[in-house]
Amino acid sequence: MTPDPDMLWPRCAHLGHVLLPLVDQEPWRQGRRRENLQAWGIDTTAGERLMEIFAALATHAVAVDTSLSAAELDDLPLKAVAEAATGKRDYELLAGLPTTFADDRDGHAVNVFRLHVYRGGEYGHRLTQLSTEMRHALLVLAERAPIRLLTCGDVFRRAAEAGLQQ
Repeated sequence: MTPDPDMLWPRCAHLGHVLLPLVDQEPWRQGRRRENLQAWGIDTTAGERLMEIFAALATHAVAVDTSLSAAELDDLPLKAVAEAATGKRDYELLAGLPTTFADDRDGHAVNVFRLHVYRGGEYGHRLTQLSTEMRHALLVLAERAPIRLLTCGDVFRRAAEAGLQQ
């Protein structure tokens, strides 16, 4: 089954949007992340937005690689997304994306990500730093899971319980 990008991308983007607010339920984590961003010379707002889109891109890449539909995304382990964030080349995360995005913010963020990939050098290094930080955030959520590995569906349920909008 080939994933439907019109249905799949919004689910992946939602995971990216709720990731940091869920991690920040332990407030000290936000401070540590922001200190890292400042130390790397990355604007906090822009860096956190790139982390969101990085999570969405990594989730989307794994879903496309494994031919998951939007409905099947709930069963995708966060560990697989975390591994894709640091294991895939930046340009590989861009494969299979929809050509247009319903949310203009997502389209803009993907374009900023693309520019970082294409420019390389210092910008590529920033993506490496952000991917490591985002992978850490995913693993923090996975470690909070009781007994079994946390899936994307578990993240969606926790986000709904925390009142984070879809």
